[in-house]
Amino acid sequence: MKFLDQAKVYIRSGDGGAGAVSFRREKFIEFGGPDGGDGGRGGDVWVEAVDGLNTLIDYRYQQHFKAKTGVHGMGRNRTGAKGADVTLKVPAGTQVYEEDNETLICDLTEVGQRFRLAAGGNGGFGNQHFKTSTNQAPRRANPGLPGEELTIWLRLKLIADSGIVGLPNAGKSTFLAAVSAAKPKIADYPFTTLHPGLGVARIDGREFVIADIPGLIEGAHEGAGIGDRFLGHVERTRVLLHLVSAQEENPGKAYKTIRGELDAYGHGLKEKAEIVALSQVDTLDADQRKKKTAALKRAAGRAPLLLSAVSGEGVEAVLRALMAEIERAREETVLEKARD
Repeated sequence: MKFLDQAKVYIRSGDGGAGAVSFRREKFIEFGGPDGGDGGRGGDVWVEAVDGLNTLIDYRYQQHFKAKTGVHGMGRNRTGAKGADVTLKVPAGTQVYEEDNETLICDLTEVGQRFRLAAGGNGGFGNQHFKTSTNQAPRRANPGLPGEELTIWLRLKLIADSGIVGLPNAGKSTFLAAVSAAKPKIADYPFTTLHPGLGVARIDGREFVIADIPGLIEGAHEGAGIGDRFLGHVERTRVLLHLVSAQEENPGKAYKTIRGELDAYGHGLKEKAEIVALSQVDTLDADQRKKKTAALKRAAGRAPLLLSAVSGEGVEAVLRALMAEIERAREETVLEKARD
């Protein structure tokens, strides 16, 4: 299944049904009077976060959604039925924007959240509403009100506890494949992943969701490469795992390059907790390992963890460090909600 994190969609709620013009006609009832029923309300358009989705790929193949028109009113004071609603089912973490792609309409962060994007038009009054002392047999009824139509943008920001960042070929996909059931593309030649990967990591009987964020290079915030398009997916994470490849000639420079892109992007990434790890250390001898670890420590201001997803060295230590930060962040969230 392909990954799609943004989609443009046209929606229209249903028109209201028309009111009816009708008169009571029964034997032995000489002046029955008007009995035209009201039209039904048009269907609404909703968006709902559901379980089991992690992409907006469905909206690549269908971009137009229209709710049903309300049923017209009928005689004997029968009101028409409401038109059928339309529900756009999206993954948790989806934001809905207006056509300008800047004005936020709603942010669905939890499964089960719903929001009405367009209300159906009201049904028209039947002629029973227009009876007066001077007009006992009105022959008029209201048409239903038209529904609302608008173009919206759906933008997905993955809900993950931890996000992996780093330059291309830092070993992000290899690490994700080693600690979860995810199967990202991995090869022994240089390339960059084009779509975020998502997996569930387990350590000491506990689980957390981890996301691989691809495509960051120097100048990404200015549009270089595929730019910072996918950085939105780490906005919701609790901790960042910053991988620096041991094959970099200058690990400190590589670290500062990615930190510069994160800081330039903003949106709270600068303040997020960060675990720094020197990856692919199985390719180094003892002297090289010591030298590059020291260089990365000077740049990051802390001692990095040593990691090799291929040999398994340091994997559990990295997972435990991530889990500790995630649990601390979760506790802070619980305390904040308690204070509110």
